Amino acid sequence: MDAGIALDRSAALKNGEPGELSGLSLYVHIPFCETKCHYCDFNTYAGIESLIPGYVDALQTEIHAWGDGLGRPTVSTIFFGGGTPSYVPVAGIEAICTAIWKAFDVDPDAEVTLESNPGDFSRRELTQYLSAGFNRLSIGVQSLDDGLLTSLSRRHDADTAIAAYNSARDAGFDNVNLDLMFGLPGQTDGQWRSTLERAIDLRPEHLSLYALTLEPGTPLEAAVRRGEADEPDPDLAAEMYLHAEDALKSAGFDHYEISNWSLPNRESRHNLAYWLNRPYLGVGPGAHSYLPDRLGAPRTGHHGGRRFAALRSPRRYVEILNGPLPPGDPVVALASVELIESVEPVTYATELADTMMMGLRLSRGVRADEFRDRFSATLSEAFGPLTADMIEAGLLVSDEDGIRLSDHGRLLGNEVFERFVTASADVKVPGD
Repeated sequence: MDAGIALDRSAALKNGEPGELSGLSLYVHIPFCETKCHYCDFNTYAGIESLIPGYVDALQTEIHAWGDGLGRPTVSTIFFGGGTPSYVPVAGIEAICTAIWKAFDVDPDAEVTLESNPGDFSRRELTQYLSAGFNRLSIGVQSLDDGLLTSLSRRHDADTAIAAYNSARDAGFDNVNLDLMFGLPGQTDGQWRSTLERAIDLRPEHLSLYALTLEPGTPLEAAVRRGEADEPDPDLAAEMYLHAEDALKSAGFDHYEISNWSLPNRESRHNLAYWLNRPYLGVGPGAHSYLPDRLGAPRTGHHGGRRFAALRSPRRYVEILNGPLPPGDPVVALASVELIESVEPVTYATELADTMMMGLRLSRGVRADEFRDRFSATLSEAFGPLTADMIEAGLLVSDEDGIRLSDHGRLLGNEVFERFVTASADVKVPGD
């Protein structure tokens, strides 16, 4: 592997147009955390560090099974998420990267991202990440207010977060994302504006801004239910979001997706693959995948395929991959040993619903020509009455390019997505 694989900026969005995001997008799930944040409902765990060596071996086994079973397909983006990938010793991350490059044909211009927590890495480790093939770092800052970080059960403070960002720059990372959260219990508008201003001053290439969601079963949701923590104020959260739109636009950031902003041509190519409903493979417990019937097929036409998810238990995952795997179709083979727990065929209606739900998250929206090529029908033929209702309600904007959420619609996106998903089941397949 070449150290510090360069990102081909020509492959990112340009002037709102998607570049050639060919190949498969690979997600690598790392379920380990030193401590689990009390708002998190991801498939992550604290206190199971003893599993890490066996888990690294198991991931390599799964990666090679997919590479062999799929005929060593081209991979155009790789994303190590979790959990906290930076919590795993660097040698383990390097071993996983080596397995990926052996099992797949990784594009020389692939975007390769590592999620990390501030304080988890040294300058030496950052250099090792670059040598392993990573060229994009995503840092979970969440806030630059020490009081809020404590209330979120985060392990770092603001100074540590800024120092981590500067260390990444010094090591040579020229593509950095910062995750921030708003709408937090007790968070004031002033605290949010201060965090946002300091983050903008750092000038990262990318910012992901997420409104806190009280997920059932999390400690934070239980604390709010018991009256031990303030319930987030949705109206204040909406005001924070609108302020972020204005502030980031003034600072030269493009608002290319509901929760994501970037400097020009620095969009997350990996996440674009999801939002454009393109093939992706997830490895590790709880990871989800979408594979069409034929990888590398032209993007025109409905290609069917399968969506599937792996079992959630890291311990059981390691146990299964310590044993022999049957040959043949990797989806069938891994399902037969119960590594894959659910497999769902991608019907015309399913692909239609996913394309609308994900595509409308993008500021560019769903493009008329791409929709017609993919589904052999126009947007009007598929969703004419619904689109008209949404436009009249001020939630959608329509022009010759296609349809997209209005400014007001971005605040009510889930309502819009739900209606398109429901309507997709009634769309007739052309030619039937």
